[in-house]
Amino acid sequence: MKFLLTNDDGIDAEGLEALRVAAESLGDSVLVAPVGPQSGVSHRVTWQEGVRIEPRDDGRYAIHGTPADCVRLGLLKVVPDANWILSGINHGSNLGADVHYSGTVAAVREAVLHGWPGIAVSHYRKSGIAFDWNRAARWTKPILADLLSRPIEAGLFYNINLPNLPPDAADPEVVWCQLDPNPLPLNYRHEEESDLYFAGDYQLRHRAPGADVDVCFGGRIAVTAVRLL
Repeated sequence: MKFLLTNDDGIDAEGLEALRVAAESLGDSVLVAPVGPQSGVSHRVTWQEGVRIEPRDDGRYAIHGTPADCVRLGLLKVVPDANWILSGINHGSNLGADVHYSGTVAAVREAVLHGWPGIAVSHYRKSGIAFDWNRAARWTKPILADLLSRPIEAGLFYNINLPNLPPDAADPEVVWCQLDPNPLPLNYRHEEESDLYFAGDYQLRHRAPGADVDVCFGGRIAVTAVRLL
């Protein structure tokens, strides 16, 4: 098994290394990720400008472009024999309607458009609780093993969201669920003279019972099968 690993937090992100650790006993990984943070760029691709591949050490390639660019160039130039595309672990959740904005998810969606299967992994960020990337890798590994063993379906990818729990919490339950279709509440704040900054409160978003937002906010791991239209 060979994996193309990418993300939207950048080639040096701790979450990407955690994903590599989670996948290391399941296959060989090649990291093809943006040279710097690209959060929230969704499925943007580079059309009119050149995109540069910057080889790093130890099977890593930094792309001067978006997460979708990483997948395009990764599959075409770096690791065309990849079996799966894995994206993450994102420094923040990608729940419900977030999948439309997320560069993490868009990377996997780009892969699926070209016929490769993929899995996106994100980690809910909670104020006052630091990420434990060793624990995140441990939680992710058996889920990856399960998903990789399933039959590949054209046009389908998986979206995983890890909760952020206290250090002494028990390992969370894995729950298969649907995407919550509700977006963050619309809210902007004024700064300086006329600039407006989006200020949707993540905690105030609607939680459809049993959907992924409700599951992850409730301290469980949300796993969703997402189909392209």
